[in-house]
Amino acid sequence: MKNEKKTPSVAINWYPGHMAKTKRQLIEDMKMIDVVVELLDSRIPISSQNPDIAQIVKGKKRIIVLNKCDLSDEKQNKLWIEHFKKQGIPAVLADSNTGKGIQDAIKQIEKIMEEELKKSAEKGRIGRKIKAIILGIPNVGKSSFINRIAKKTSAQVANKPGVTRKNQWIRINDKIELLDTPGVLWPKFESDEVALNLAFTGTIKDTVIEITEVAYYLTKFLLENYRQNLCKRYKLEESKIEEILQRPEPENINIYDIMLLIGKKRGAIISGGNIDEEKTARIIVEEFRSGLLGKITLETANKE
Repeated sequence: MKNEKKTPSVAINWYPGHMAKTKRQLIEDMKMIDVVVELLDSRIPISSQNPDIAQIVKGKKRIIVLNKCDLSDEKQNKLWIEHFKKQGIPAVLADSNTGKGIQDAIKQIEKIMEEELKKSAEKGRIGRKIKAIILGIPNVGKSSFINRIAKKTSAQVANKPGVTRKNQWIRINDKIELLDTPGVLWPKFESDEVALNLAFTGTIKDTVIEITEVAYYLTKFLLENYRQNLCKRYKLEESKIEEILQRPEPENINIYDIMLLIGKKRGAIISGGNIDEEKTARIIVEEFRSGLLGKITLETANKE
């Protein structure tokens, strides 16, 4: 492992043909849309935001839904809401698993269209439906959010990226109709940091970037920003962790040794008393993703 924050030199095939086709269809669909609802992962609001979307939805009314807020830092959640508010974009927090924030999102859709519907009514267009579209990259929880907002299992759901494939209209209430779309990634990651954030949260499949590399950089981030969470979960002594980090060894060696210590604590031991690297890596990554390491945000609003 290297000191630099750099992803492994592998061919990342994450932009298959159906996504390019979806993007073309999206541009066409925008002609009949009133409101764009963009679903982001509240742990990585910037990395989970498709940079192509801003151009595609240019001129449309827009709402941000910060999904998976049950997994992210509550303090950062509030800061991100303010961040988007300053950009003139209403934002709401949501947890699709429990239904939290769903009604807030519906209210925001209706509120943002209030003035326009009033003008339409004055011209005689009574009962006009709000045409909304929901956008989000794979694995951001879009299908689960739609199932909640539609109060039924109307969209195919699975715990893996890229499940939704075809566009479908969903009736939300008497006022709103929502167009669902497949998750769309973009042709080029802006930085290694974005790629890693997407790997941490499971948007990039674990078969693409080696899990031990993902776990290494995640452990490094947690040691720098959420050390107490790490120590509490794996019953590590903070003084011991600090002692390892202060050794005159390269940083990557020290962090790797802390990973091995976690593996030992969790019983990831193979023949000869050695630590199972891959099993340890999976424990760290999967427990972060499931929230067992606590409420963690990887991108801080104050830096943005």
